[in-house]
Amino acid sequence: MLDRQSASQSSVVASLISNDCLNAHHRASPMRLGVLASGTGSNFQAIAEAIASRQLNASIQVVIYNNVGAGVSHRAAALGIPAILVDHREFSHREQLDEALISILHQHHVEWVIMAGWMRRVTDVLIRAFSGRMLNIHPSLLPSFPGIRAVEQALNANVAITGCTVHEVVLEVDQGPIVMQAAVPIESGDTVESLHRRIHTQEHHIYPLAIALAHGRSQVEATR
Repeated sequence: MLDRQSASQSSVVASLISNDCLNAHHRASPMRLGVLASGTGSNFQAIAEAIASRQLNASIQVVIYNNVGAGVSHRAAALGIPAILVDHREFSHREQLDEALISILHQHHVEWVIMAGWMRRVTDVLIRAFSGRMLNIHPSLLPSFPGIRAVEQALNANVAITGCTVHEVVLEVDQGPIVMQAAVPIESGDTVESLHRRIHTQEHHIYPLAIALAHGRSQVEATR
């Protein structure tokens, strides 16, 4: 089962963890994940480690990245996971990019799409193809500070607490139903870099758990 102590350390503030959902997740066939990432891939790594430790009942079928030399491609290669470059600059429209993503995801038999630092806005083309089976993680306590530069937004607003949110992906940016959140206090003297590091720590705790919870809920709902 997933590590409840890690969840506690993450100060989860939304979506009470349901034993029924988590049990349903672990009883089901392993989730077939496709990961979309643009950068270093630290959340991808956290998900892969949760799978290796059997905290998450899943397999990563493919990683798709859009920036040449992105660190996530090296992490995937080290784990023997296919990593495919799909450079968004080669497409005239976002819909064309998403059609290319769908083709690759289907070729690798992906069931759930996990956005782990995917810095591209998706269209309804991709959302329809994986309706209810796309998750994203955002570095704020949504609905506060959606969109880009969320950490900077929180610091500029002088709030006492920020955090991170796992949510379902919908067409409106960072507006999908919330699966799980973790709170991160803002400390005196925090910089964008220092705050981002602490938020990342919480992201790595909650993302695998949120994936399991979302999957388990879908399993429970399917039996009703």
